[in-house]
Amino acid sequence: MAESIVVHFQGGGSGTAPLSWGQRELWGGMVRQQTWMPMGIVLPLPADRTPGDIAAELRFILERFPSMRTRLRLRDGRPPLQVVAAAGTVEIEVVDAADGDDPRAVAEQVSRRLHDTPFDFERDWPVRTAVIRHRGALTHQVTVVCHLVNDGFGGLILAGEVARWHRGETLDEPSAMSPLEQAEWQRSDAGRRQSAAALRHWEKILRTIDPKRFPGPLDARTPRHWQARFTSRALHIAAQEVARRTGTDRTTVLLTAFAVALARATGVHPVVVRVVVSNRFRRALAESVSPVSQPALCVLDVADRPFAEAVQQTGQRALAAYKHAYFDPDDLDALIARVSAERGQDIDIACYFNDRRVPAPDAGAGNFQAALSETTFRWIARQDRSNERLFLTISADPDTVDLDICGDTEHIAPAALEACVRGMEAVVVAELS
Repeated sequence: MAESIVVHFQGGGSGTAPLSWGQRELWGGMVRQQTWMPMGIVLPLPADRTPGDIAAELRFILERFPSMRTRLRLRDGRPPLQVVAAAGTVEIEVVDAADGDDPRAVAEQVSRRLHDTPFDFERDWPVRTAVIRHRGALTHQVTVVCHLVNDGFGGLILAGEVARWHRGETLDEPSAMSPLEQAEWQRSDAGRRQSAAALRHWEKILRTIDPKRFPGPLDARTPRHWQARFTSRALHIAAQEVARRTGTDRTTVLLTAFAVALARATGVHPVVVRVVVSNRFRRALAESVSPVSQPALCVLDVADRPFAEAVQQTGQRALAAYKHAYFDPDDLDALIARVSAERGQDIDIACYFNDRRVPAPDAGAGNFQAALSETTFRWIARQDRSNERLFLTISADPDTVDLDICGDTEHIAPAALEACVRGMEAVVVAELS
């Protein structure tokens, strides 16, 4: 029998409520993509870390953040409810690496297994944890979390709280609304007004854009959905310099590059893209350890503009879009259906851009020309399981630009996917050449 560390927890903020807007946004994606959207991390452990330390840390997380002890109550034909437990028991798996094994490699294998193990939304706790033991000492911790209870920026907030807890600092009570409190506010008159105001902005766009985002099945493949990874230190260095010159930020530069490259690769412009927004500029959500990110809708007509000018326009358009990224997803679905019916054609807005990095200080100048030789592109997955039409994710690597691009070949050809990410590098580097 596998060894485990048993952790008992008891915390406040329990109850049952509808899903919050951020949770509903993710639940819709989970249903469409048939996945529980696991988010994982593998961390090396200090040499003196004990099983008791690991248990105490997990207990702290579960007791401090109600979202991390949330399960669902599924209902036939109706959206699920979130159920936050007051108490419970979880187990941390202990995996022994053989003397000759690389414990980091073993940890990565365990992480993949935890990702791939089916998830029961009603019975499983949303946090899966394992530790690797090598020659009697704990070497690595593996954590996999269901996206329904947190997002990337929430993970950073949680990590900061855990670090302060380890240092023995006195922690104030969490100030952000929990998902239960978010759901209550969102059903209030104030919440309904917020959603209605955001969707008025969306409706103006939906009534004016071309309903089609992509050229169609020019090179449909089986399996249908393709995913590639593009890594470019040259793009990282060049985007940083363009941001400095234009007085913007790297996300704006990369969003502009994405719009320019996608327009060139598909021939469809303006580019209409849903940009994932953390929503943590809202006071009640600033320190939220829960999923509050939602995608804004941004129209970028940048294909034929000088790049520096395009960056400035993107910054203005994106800022306006960010202000309208907090809304009821069910109301948005109804709005899209209504406007599509009135226009006599389905409106496709399934094109996403998600920059998962946090703002960082300037790392200094670098030789982007020399770094061009390090750029890599590779196809990493092909599947028939449903996915979005196009989804570009920028991973949280501070030393490079690491792009994951997923596309539906019924709508965008594999060659166009590759051209898009390579074009992003080319257009930014060309600005400095």
